[in-house]
Amino acid sequence: MKVVILAGGQGTRINEESYLKPKPLIEIGTKPIIWHIMKLYSHYGLNDFIICCGYKGHMLKEYFNNYALHTTDITVDLKKNKTVILKKKTEPWKVTLIDTGQNTNTGERLKKIEKYIEGDFCLTYGDGLSNVNILDTIKFHKKNKKYATILAVKPPARFGALNIKKNMVTSFFEKPEGDGERINGGFFVLSKKIFRYLNFDNPVWEKEPLENLAKDSQLCAYPHDKFWHAMDSIRDKQVLENLWLNNKAPWKVW
Repeated sequence: MKVVILAGGQGTRINEESYLKPKPLIEIGTKPIIWHIMKLYSHYGLNDFIICCGYKGHMLKEYFNNYALHTTDITVDLKKNKTVILKKKTEPWKVTLIDTGQNTNTGERLKKIEKYIEGDFCLTYGDGLSNVNILDTIKFHKKNKKYATILAVKPPARFGALNIKKNMVTSFFEKPEGDGERINGGFFVLSKKIFRYLNFDNPVWEKEPLENLAKDSQLCAYPHDKFWHAMDSIRDKQVLENLWLNNKAPWKVW
């Protein structure tokens, strides 16, 4: 089963770093967030990736083209113009990078890779992390026999809360839960039939296509109550990086 990663947006809400590189290449620890996402899928045996490039897509191509160079020990013989890899430490990944346009919407990016899809496939964004069991979502999708399955998560509140009694603060809640409503967690399992919902100009995947799938009773929700976090801002990056550097990253299941 192939894994499609939407990696073409400009990441304007984290432009402190995205003005230099595409958002999926922003690092958590010493590795780009897209690497963390791919490691999650690879842990469950999914190693065939299609990356939908757009903004600064050449940097994604350069990263993966030189992946072995960046992750191995080498000897460079300048006189012979020869590089010898001393210790291989690469991943079992096949990575197809497709230029889907600079200002293309998410649904249009998906349309542009249809010819590379043969059956059911996974889809995710290049900026979100979770400890969801990918194989369980695939089994859930196949069991329900619908066109699309979406990960439904409960995001944490963005700010700490106060417990107040009679105008006195009695305690703090550093990570309170949100309002209880589930949102799109950005991890999908899809049938190739979803492409018939993208048959208009420059669609936004999260708008009409998903809404119409829901209206046609073809969109299942897989509930996930454990870790999920999107990297929408520098604050989000810092939260994820602190978890990684302190060996407390819930998404590190490999």
